[in-house]
Amino acid sequence: MIHFNIDKDKITDFPHYWEMCVGSCHAYTALRDDYRKQLKRAHKELGFQYVRFHGLLDDDMCVLTMKRDFMGNDLGLVYNFVNIDNICDFLLSIGMKPFMELGFMPSVLAGGDKTVFHYKGNITPPKDYGAWAELITRLAEHLIERYGIEEVEQWFFEVWNEPNLTAFFSGTKEEYFKLYEVTAGAIRKVNRNLKVGGPATSCNSWIKDTIDFCEKNKVPLDFVSTHHYPTDDPLWKSGMDIVDFFQSGLADKGTYERGIIKKMTVKAKEEAGAYPLYYTEWNTSAMTNDDKHDECFAAAMIAKILADNDGLVKGYSYWTFTDIFEERAQLPGAFHGGFGLMTYAGIAKPAYRLFELFHGLGTKRLQVEYDVKDGTVEMLATKTGGGYRLAVYNHNIPEEPIKDEVVKIKVAGMTSKNPATVYRIDENHANAKALWIDMGSPEYLKPAEVEKLNEASSLKAEKIMCGNMIELTIPAHGVAVIDL
Repeated sequence: MIHFNIDKDKITDFPHYWEMCVGSCHAYTALRDDYRKQLKRAHKELGFQYVRFHGLLDDDMCVLTMKRDFMGNDLGLVYNFVNIDNICDFLLSIGMKPFMELGFMPSVLAGGDKTVFHYKGNITPPKDYGAWAELITRLAEHLIERYGIEEVEQWFFEVWNEPNLTAFFSGTKEEYFKLYEVTAGAIRKVNRNLKVGGPATSCNSWIKDTIDFCEKNKVPLDFVSTHHYPTDDPLWKSGMDIVDFFQSGLADKGTYERGIIKKMTVKAKEEAGAYPLYYTEWNTSAMTNDDKHDECFAAAMIAKILADNDGLVKGYSYWTFTDIFEERAQLPGAFHGGFGLMTYAGIAKPAYRLFELFHGLGTKRLQVEYDVKDGTVEMLATKTGGGYRLAVYNHNIPEEPIKDEVVKIKVAGMTSKNPATVYRIDENHANAKALWIDMGSPEYLKPAEVEKLNEASSLKAEKIMCGNMIELTIPAHGVAVIDL
């Protein structure tokens, strides 16, 4: 039995920092109708304000090509921002904005032929930094001309993606800093109000190095961005370079401790200092086919992460909102452990429902005291316009002990004759994957099956009497959200 006591007179601000942004697959998928329908839904139901994607400048976006005659002779570079306009027009039409990750390298500017992912984004530095600066300059000028500076100055321009990983940038740290300096300089030359930042590294890396470089060389830096996943833990603690780490054999262990995301964030916040800190990628694991992404485990873990990181970050961008995702090609299977909050067919996963319930949290947090400090159950309490919303979650890391827990919740000085409303996420609630397995795990879904799975994924309101005390059971890896 775990007892929670809520003091409704001890209140702190609780901004919904996790709604600032959400990640998606490469930019070209944002031209698809099914992608757009799902993003519109995620914005409406979960509150996401910006969207970030790789590949804005990839060849499939046709941003920069070489015009050639019939003999194959080069006739000059051709700039074409029509696909970027198409995406930005759509985002603005649904009330969202782009978080512009500037990459990867158009092949006509690339210094090499190394690529990443099924869609072959070029990861090499430019062969001509002047030509790269010209591309960035023209893009920024075009966006301001089309959308106006009052709009574009609300956007974010992030230089590259995870340049500390050789899979995403073939150059050195020094070459990335040169790329950053040239890019930031080009953006600020167009307009000093445009926001530019980085280094968009994996595993909380290069934060201090980036700040030191920019301050020493008077390079614009408006925000610090980085990424983390709990599965980064062994690498993060080792302090090793990524290559040395994988050669050491530590990567094979793949273990992490409960609450590791908060520890990473605290350290990153300290390193960022006065600079706004944005995590432009995070998830419950870095694996593209992790079954737990589709299960209630993810919902409980996300609840803990969002409660823990309160006050530490300016913005948080979950990776990703949908399983329409082509990094390793579009993976088969209705539920295949993808990063998305929704499946390819738009079926909400437990993680989606967690974000939906957290969207309904108030922006004032109440102090919670409880008598079991080292247990697996924790609670977040907020004041809403109509009363209070309490989120109770039972989370532990894989392979560690966890069990169903009975909790008693008391709100100081409050006695209610009205029933409380409870929404649950666990093995038996808001869990479409369980029904899919009962169906025989069909790889391809028929419309009637999609309809049944959507129903199984939905949140159900349950009424319970409370008085001056609420008692309920929280299953292992379960979440209960209570409206008073």
